[in-house]
Amino acid sequence: MTGEPELPFDDRPVAATQDSRAQALRRRRNTFRTHPVPSEPMGRMPRGWILGSGFEQYVPPSLKSFVDWFDNTPDARERFRWALRDSLDELLDGQRTGRWAYQHLSKTEKTYLGTAVEVNLTKEFEFRNGDHLDWQIAGRDIDCKFSKDLGGWEIPMEMYLCADHGDRQGKADHPALLTWFDDTTSRWAAGLITITDESLRWKTDDNGDTVRAYNRDNKRRLAESSAEAVYWLWDGLQTDLPRNLLLHLNADARGRVFSFPSSGQKRVDQLFREVQGQIVGRQTVLTVGQQDDAPKRVRDARLHLRQEGIVVLGHQDSHPTVATSLGLPVPVKGEWIAVRLAPVSETDGRPSFTLEGQRWAVAHFDEPSVEAPDLPKKFTP
Repeated sequence: MTGEPELPFDDRPVAATQDSRAQALRRRRNTFRTHPVPSEPMGRMPRGWILGSGFEQYVPPSLKSFVDWFDNTPDARERFRWALRDSLDELLDGQRTGRWAYQHLSKTEKTYLGTAVEVNLTKEFEFRNGDHLDWQIAGRDIDCKFSKDLGGWEIPMEMYLCADHGDRQGKADHPALLTWFDDTTSRWAAGLITITDESLRWKTDDNGDTVRAYNRDNKRRLAESSAEAVYWLWDGLQTDLPRNLLLHLNADARGRVFSFPSSGQKRVDQLFREVQGQIVGRQTVLTVGQQDDAPKRVRDARLHLRQEGIVVLGHQDSHPTVATSLGLPVPVKGEWIAVRLAPVSETDGRPSFTLEGQRWAVAHFDEPSVEAPDLPKKFTP
């Protein structure tokens, strides 16, 4: 004790440090970046693993409880494909990095994609932890495996019985959920299989003996002949992975979108000039804007583009009604759709809506641009 009065706590140095860090992060996060067009596809689809769809499949008794669980879970297929989409989008982190393709990821991030898929499926379906494997579904343990190459799943010794593995062998021949998707082609698949020693790859060594084909981590891939042993959920090959709009956008159009390095607003404006009549998701806007407040740029784009006859419809107010009247997909929260309008006569057969006595329809390419109407909050077609 010195007898001197105790000074009140002064948090100004701490606050200044936090504010300085926040500013530094914001500057870094809002730095505009561009990335090259990928020259190679995301993954491979070997001939031995080419999947059909709509074919009758035999359900092995050991897998029936899992098949029934997915068949009876509401909207399981929709939720599954979106969990795959979200897994890649989270790693791309377009708002901070400007990346829009798997090929833009670092080697470490590519390795982590399988973990991201497992994490997102766990959250989406609220899977319980398994006693010995990743999950418990229908009261049974099951492991989740992902590969960007169809057939490339790597199986550890702990997944199957093999006396030659000693203590490292599994407690049983365990089931696995195999997941795969290719953003380049918007294809994906999910299948179930019981892992066995015989279902995995073997090879011929230098002595001509048949031996197990391990990689450096003592894991083995499924043999191509095992494709027939997989029960593919939802009838096999799926072709509707939620579309990566920037990846599949025409290269010239994408170049125009990213041609404004100093203005996120101009990039978002150009996005809705180039992409009309189809849904634009939040992730695309974040990647194009590369700013903390990128969604606000959509609201501002409405004001800028209205003079060109373009309306940007969202999920609120009269917008869903207008989209329906025009025969367009209806955005949900976090989605938008742009379209250029033209005034039309009563005899015009296009889907349309009437506002203040004037009918409006989606403009044809050769129709002149006129200022679009200011859409009210409430609207009765």
